[in-house]
Amino acid sequence: MPDKVIPTDHLKGISQAEAAALQASEGKNIIYTGRTGNMRHVIASVVREPMFILLIIAGVLYFVLGQPAEGYMTVTAIMLVTAISVYQELRSNRALEALKTFTQQKTLVLRDGREISVIPQDLVPGDIVILAEGNIVPADARVVQQNDLSVDESILTGESFPVKKSTQAGEDLLYHGTVVNSGRCYARITAIGNRTALGKIGKAVSAYTYTQTVLQQQIGRYVKRLALFGLSAFVLIWLANYVRSGGLAESLLFGLTLAMAAIPEEIPVAFSSFMALGAYHLGRLGIISRSPQVIENLGAVSVVCLDKTGTITENRMEVKSVFRFEDGMLVLKEASTPAAAEVLGLATLASEQSPFDAMEKAILMAFAPVAENFPLTGLIQVDEYPLEGNPPMMTHIFREGAQRIAAAKGAAERILRVCGIADEAAANMRDLIRREAALGYRILGVASAVCPEGALPERQDDFAWKLAGIICLYDPPRKNAKAAISALHDAQIDVKLLTGDFMETAVTIARQVGIHITGNCLTGNDVMAQTQEELAAAVRHTSIFARMFPEAKEKVIRSLQANGAVVAMTGDGVNDAPALKAADIGIAMGQKGTEMARGAADLVITDDNLARIMEAVRQGRKIFINLKKSVRYIISIHIPIILTASVPVLLGWKYPNIFSPVHIIFLELIMGPTCSIFFEREPVEESAMKLPPRKRDAGIFTKEELIISVCLGLTITMGVLGLYYSGISTNMPLEKIRTLVFSTLLAANVLLTFTNRSFRDSLFTTLRYKNKLAPWVLISSLLFSAIILFVPMARELFGLLPLTFSDILLCVAVAFGTVIWFEGYKGYKRAYSPPSS
Repeated sequence: MPDKVIPTDHLKGISQAEAAALQASEGKNIIYTGRTGNMRHVIASVVREPMFILLIIAGVLYFVLGQPAEGYMTVTAIMLVTAISVYQELRSNRALEALKTFTQQKTLVLRDGREISVIPQDLVPGDIVILAEGNIVPADARVVQQNDLSVDESILTGESFPVKKSTQAGEDLLYHGTVVNSGRCYARITAIGNRTALGKIGKAVSAYTYTQTVLQQQIGRYVKRLALFGLSAFVLIWLANYVRSGGLAESLLFGLTLAMAAIPEEIPVAFSSFMALGAYHLGRLGIISRSPQVIENLGAVSVVCLDKTGTITENRMEVKSVFRFEDGMLVLKEASTPAAAEVLGLATLASEQSPFDAMEKAILMAFAPVAENFPLTGLIQVDEYPLEGNPPMMTHIFREGAQRIAAAKGAAERILRVCGIADEAAANMRDLIRREAALGYRILGVASAVCPEGALPERQDDFAWKLAGIICLYDPPRKNAKAAISALHDAQIDVKLLTGDFMETAVTIARQVGIHITGNCLTGNDVMAQTQEELAAAVRHTSIFARMFPEAKEKVIRSLQANGAVVAMTGDGVNDAPALKAADIGIAMGQKGTEMARGAADLVITDDNLARIMEAVRQGRKIFINLKKSVRYIISIHIPIILTASVPVLLGWKYPNIFSPVHIIFLELIMGPTCSIFFEREPVEESAMKLPPRKRDAGIFTKEELIISVCLGLTITMGVLGLYYSGISTNMPLEKIRTLVFSTLLAANVLLTFTNRSFRDSLFTTLRYKNKLAPWVLISSLLFSAIILFVPMARELFGLLPLTFSDILLCVAVAFGTVIWFEGYKGYKRAYSPPSS
């Protein structure tokens, strides 16, 4: 159905002074939901952690047992652990908050009679906002003028069908958080913030909900198993010590020692820290992640589906040629001839009066030099038909005196069909369209009709259309598109082009930017005609998909995922939203993309730079690999601590309990920042960008990697327990054995940190990695070790004795021998095993 067109000349909006006064009385346009990440909530989450609770119990037991020095040491440790945890949590929260500033979109508003851009928070009741296709409605409002307006209200109603809007009462209401599906409008703000319909139900528009990722689930299961093991071991060691000594409190203390050693609280901290900080670092590069957990999938992307316009092309269209059907003349733009004036003039009439689309802007620019040959004065737009159908077209109705004229533009095949020209002429036109499309041009059909008096047709197809001609527009590829796509290919990522353009246009542009053209090119109709099984087989070998529409794009993505691919999809328009949501990683353009596309996407590229996709993949792989390094380090260092605290008790050694909670606390203070801060800063290994993407369902480790990490922990354990048993056999005092064992663990921890910086590169290579924290990890570890070994008060607190130079050499030698074999294993892998993800 056509819609009436209402003029907007009378709209002026409120003044800036009025807006300031209203904001002072009405407040900001923000929905407050009660959720917060302030210091009180952060501390509350920290004190609920199992490690914090264990430290409290240990501190109380020390005081009960009359060991105030150890008790105060535990209190100090509680403060340090709390401070580190709070710092890491606040650091992650600040990173997430900073992301919001990157994505803040502005709203076009009328103030003092002119259009300006403001952030949505600064809107006030009475403001007149200008909304177009893809915009999110920034507050509750009433429509005062609209063209082709429909709105997606699913955020409030759950209904996925767009709702038509008009200026009539009951049909003029717009709600905060809904999305303009089509058209354009002027609307007056009626309510802001919590007084909007969305605010009254306490729902934040920016809230991004997500389920637990595969990696989160894997880590959760791993942590639960270790926690269960720790609880079981705690009970076992407590009972064993109680049977042996009869001291309840002392036995409980030793049981707590093992529980502290067993609980891997560093792993979930490391995961959340890596993801939040990774998202923040991407944001600083101009790649906005709407959820930190998206980072996990980035490293696994195996297929990138690229939209053409605005992604691999500049979305900066230019009319290259015009074909006038009446005399069969193809006019090049450079000729500046008036012969194309009629076709360009009719296309101008079929465009928005204030165009925001790159194609319509190009048409108006091309028409301006020849406008005197097809004057538009005296024409008043009275009705319009929105862009619709598959393939689409749109129509505007004008009145000139007593006559009504219709002007239409749209997909060339649709315009040819509705004009009903003779078969031979239609065949000639299709040949021309194919030739022009093969030059990489986007082809647009233009038609006109005289409207008889009376009611307009229900459908725009039903006018007595007369073909005016076609317009050929060129959108040049981005200058860096070829290099960006080459980098994706180098990373063994499959690149596919999904576009609404003609097949010939798609193939030409694909060749220009270096996309590997494989298989038979498919159209949207081809895609929809195939079963899901047939399409799943076809998409493996097909790289070009043309004349695509939303349902077809989504079906292609689902088929790729059915094949096990992790799919990233780019898009910038309203029609791209379903495909962006369906993809594992939806990527929207931040500058020329619509708000609806940005709202559906997982990543937003703020500068529309195609090379950012490869950078996002690089960061995703880096974060995943560094997380693996961190967790492997945690596994390897926890094993000797757990076994050193449990094996002597279970085997009935002379000195069954060599460690107390203060020793575990000290080790935790070193291990925690190492795994979640040091490894997070590690640079991406160049080899990582030449590897194939990891599989969708791949775990954080391969079986071999887990075995190696466990073996590292076991060899360190053998060295430490060897010293332990040797000391007992030679009647060495408990304090001396403890000093040797503890010093060896500290040395092994430092060596393990540096050997674990790569799973393939040697220690000599990783020492050249650029990580500013590397020297600080070494210096702080040596400094802390020196304090507890050589400062009498600290040494006494830890129950240690002075070490001779030969003792220190022994500890370092044992630590070196139990860790350095990993370098030999890496050398073997480099020599005989191909790299793997």
